[in-house]
Amino acid sequence: MSAASGKMVTVFGGSGFVGRHVVRALARRGWRIRVAVRRPDKALFLQPLGTVGQIMPVQANLRYRWSIERALEGADAAVNLVGILHESGRQTFAATQAFGARAVAEAVRDAGIARFVQISAIGARPDSPSLYGRTKAEGEQAALAAVPSAIVMRPSVVFGPEDSFFNRFAGIAGLSPFLPLFGGGRNRMQPVFVGDVAEAIARALDDRATPGTIYELGGPEVKTFRELMALTLETIGRERLLLPLPFAAGRLAASVLGLLPKPLVTADQLKLLAEDNVVSAEAIAEGRTLEGLGIQPTAMEAVLASYLVRYRVRGQFAGHQSGL
Repeated sequence: MSAASGKMVTVFGGSGFVGRHVVRALARRGWRIRVAVRRPDKALFLQPLGTVGQIMPVQANLRYRWSIERALEGADAAVNLVGILHESGRQTFAATQAFGARAVAEAVRDAGIARFVQISAIGARPDSPSLYGRTKAEGEQAALAAVPSAIVMRPSVVFGPEDSFFNRFAGIAGLSPFLPLFGGGRNRMQPVFVGDVAEAIARALDDRATPGTIYELGGPEVKTFRELMALTLETIGRERLLLPLPFAAGRLAASVLGLLPKPLVTADQLKLLAEDNVVSAEAIAEGRTLEGLGIQPTAMEAVLASYLVRYRVRGQFAGHQSGL
């Protein structure tokens, strides 16, 4: 029987892209899981991932400390996955990734919970040119200040069936004759599989990670943005022009596209694209990586085709001829 069997973990933001995979990984280990989200009715799809009564969505809003405290009652561990890729209305970087992270961390501390994982991102630092990166760094600092035993996970670009990276550009390729390469597409990335990120978080709660440590999670390959766009096109079987765009042109486009409900790119994201997004040499040397946690990173080629198939001209039937 798992050491986690019967123990309770509260997962804030558990219904999101990374969250659903974290919930699955924890359920397999025998955790009882309280999924803390703003709309519990939209998290009911998680319940079949566990046994009857094992996964329970509850209401929590990071703006209200009492709702966080209620979600943590009786918990043995906590995970904070709440974050956004772009701002919209009251959902700002400061509110979710800085203030919200601090509220969760302080409530975790006051509840006497030592096992706590805070998700962040590679590139998080106080002097980041991006507000996203700066608020992620604030969230890290708040977590470690309130709970010194906290473990911070910094993934690179996360890929998987519900991702907003490969799905987004594959979708654009189905409509546009070109894919934009902001800044020439020279920045490097190290995409990491969502299942590996979830496993890293689960192992942290298994006490297989070093308390008070920041881990950097990347996949087995480092590729430029241009190479990732070429891989996307190859996977979906489409030929499109890879069009280099100076950042100045990107900022102009972002001023318009940023007004959409789900913008292709925002001015803040362009600042992130101006930098590399890879695991640091220091993290590798110190074992603060997936490999350091005993996880062999999953290659993109092993996963991408399984969910990008719908963007092929004939979908899953591309490359097949009818026998009729």
